[in-house]
Amino acid sequence: MHLTRLALTDFRSYADADVTLAPGVTTFTGANGQGKTNLVEAACYAATFASHRVATDAPLIRQGADRAIVRAGIRSGGRDSLLEIEINAARANRVRLNRTPAPRPREALGVLRCVLFAPEDLTIVKGDPEQRRRYLDDLLVASRPRLAGVRADYERVLRQRTALLKSAKGRGGVPPSAMEVWDDHLVAAGAELTAARLRLIAEIQPLVGRCYSAVSGAERDTVMRYRLSAARQADSAVVGPDDEPDADAAKLAGLLRDALSARRLAELERGVCLVGPHRDELELQVGGLPSRGYASHGESWSLALALRLAAYQLLRAAGEDPVLVLDDVFAELDADRRGRLAELVGDAEQVLVTAAVPEDVPATLAGTRYTVAEGAVTGG
Repeated sequence: MHLTRLALTDFRSYADADVTLAPGVTTFTGANGQGKTNLVEAACYAATFASHRVATDAPLIRQGADRAIVRAGIRSGGRDSLLEIEINAARANRVRLNRTPAPRPREALGVLRCVLFAPEDLTIVKGDPEQRRRYLDDLLVASRPRLAGVRADYERVLRQRTALLKSAKGRGGVPPSAMEVWDDHLVAAGAELTAARLRLIAEIQPLVGRCYSAVSGAERDTVMRYRLSAARQADSAVVGPDDEPDADAAKLAGLLRDALSARRLAELERGVCLVGPHRDELELQVGGLPSRGYASHGESWSLALALRLAAYQLLRAAGEDPVLVLDDVFAELDADRRGRLAELVGDAEQVLVTAAVPEDVPATLAGTRYTVAEGAVTGG
């Protein structure tokens, strides 16, 4: 799988841009602030319909414009596709695949798959639990696009149930029947999402361990443990390869329902949902210690890279290489890790690289080079 073309209209700093792409390595170089990251952000947006830099779409629209358009030409399995996304600030986004409107944008997920490496990846290791949950859920959707609907359903139910709890707090109560309805919805979507996360961890954990050794040059035990917010109500918090519960949605639903019942009074008092996948944690360990708070800077970077490399290998095993995007990553790494990373990704079908300093990019990643300056992309 690879991009053949990326065309932008009123996206970020670009009033208009049109870049032809090919398999192999393509590097975008230029001073900071010239729009390199905006290009690869658009490429990844075409894969995920979300930005890795901002939580909402409004900042993606160029100042003064009322919409942005991303057009991506994609070659996959010997077939060409055209994906067009209209990003709107005041109304729902629109998606067309091969010039045919998609009734729901997520129906076009999976047409393009990308794995992005970026300086922000360090927050997966060192940041709040939300960052690690997002890593899991983004990879779930990339590997199984059907789960985009489950993720969206859970987020919708969570918003509505939270609104009900807040309104109940203000008026002193809520009819039990109303809470039971939303409990049922939360349990159904939450159990399915949690089961999918647990299955994903079982798949990816061996890959993370091998990738950590490859990128760091050191043999260290790496462990991924999933901590269920629902299980904490039963004094059983750690979920890992040896002691995790069966990733069975029905069993998880029972656990989640019991936890909701146990926390009902606290939820009503505080006006928030205290139990569910949105409160779960993925604990990462290196050398027997939690990476957050204990891992060195070098260990943290090696683990962040290993998580992305493992995601790439998992998607690749499905039959086609995803597009690899290395956004200003080499500037963050020492020479040894630069060389190892370049060696590990060099055989990918397509690699998009951004760098402020061309010399930061290892020579083994030679390929097409574009220069980005003042909103213009030249070279190729």
